[in-house]
Amino acid sequence: MKYMIMLAGSQRDFDMITGNGPDGAAWTPEDLAALHEFMTKWNNELVESGEFVDGQGLAAPVHTRRITLRDGAPVVTDGPYAETQEVLAGYTIVDCASFDRATEIAAKLAATPHPSGAQLANEWYVDVRPIAGAPEFG
Repeated sequence: MKYMIMLAGSQRDFDMITGNGPDGAAWTPEDLAALHEFMTKWNNELVESGEFVDGQGLAAPVHTRRITLRDGAPVVTDGPYAETQEVLAGYTIVDCASFDRATEIAAKLAATPHPSGAQLANEWYVDVRPIAGAPEFG
């Protein structure tokens, strides 16, 4: 069965990673290297186990567009959105034996490196959801 592991983030997180955080807060090159090393190892373990299907990081929330309907017509609003604290920052799709195994894989992300004292380490979470099968189209 396939599962999507969804990593949450915020515009503030993206700003800190790019060196534009509030009050000049930023990830150091060493912080970023540790993050990339960790994620590479995590992904490679999934590839080696045969459980990796796909995974991508997403652009910052400022590059988001939300489409809603107003009087039956689509209305496009550029992000980020003040009322939204968390957004999807990236995802990984795994194909594994059980929901418990998908949860075990996602739980390894709890060790994701963060700059020392960074608030996002305390706000961190990841969601895991089964992927519902799509109907066959002829």
